[in-house]
Amino acid sequence: MATLLPRPRTEIVPGAVHVPDWLTVDRQRELVSACRSWAAGPVSMRATRMPNGGQMSVQTVCLGWHWLPYRYSKTADDAGGGQVADFPSWLVTLGRSAVADAYGNPADDYSPDAALINFYDSAAKMGMHQDKDEKSPAPVVSLSLGDTCVFRFGNTENRNRPWTDMELESGDLFVFGGPSRFAYHGVLKTIPGTADPALGLTGRLNITMRVTGLE
Repeated sequence: MATLLPRPRTEIVPGAVHVPDWLTVDRQRELVSACRSWAAGPVSMRATRMPNGGQMSVQTVCLGWHWLPYRYSKTADDAGGGQVADFPSWLVTLGRSAVADAYGNPADDYSPDAALINFYDSAAKMGMHQDKDEKSPAPVVSLSLGDTCVFRFGNTENRNRPWTDMELESGDLFVFGGPSRFAYHGVLKTIPGTADPALGLTGRLNITMRVTGLE
């Protein structure tokens, strides 16, 4: 979505950094194509069912490790038991560049080994939650593609205030680590029709990279 005013890089709270327009349109197209390939298998994209029986409105496919509430597995134990797709080396490189650009320091030791690719249609949301199933406290890298979303980034103690609401547009980078690594966060809504038509994407894709700390 084109904006008239510049959107500066912003540290929302210590350790949580928003870098607008980090991905070029060509890079976004490449990532959309990769996401379509990953969504097709070997483990296909699915809506995760929670232990209470509820089903997430977001659809997810994983790389490197398969995420289930509230653990990781090398096989898709809740989706047919297939072997999860490998985490590609080029995505590791992209993750390192993201952390380096967000924090302004080299990130050669950042080695993400799991990614969740989430697809949001116009009705999908993500409730306030912590990313705490990893054993490593390394930063989480989030890349947005397609429709703009309203993203809420909160505190590390609970789902209540203080929080910050912001719009994440296609191509935006958001990194959270350090004192904000375990902050509650969620997606309140997506805004239909805000994606660049050049992407050929209806809805929103979100790629989040993590370091699991698992062997």
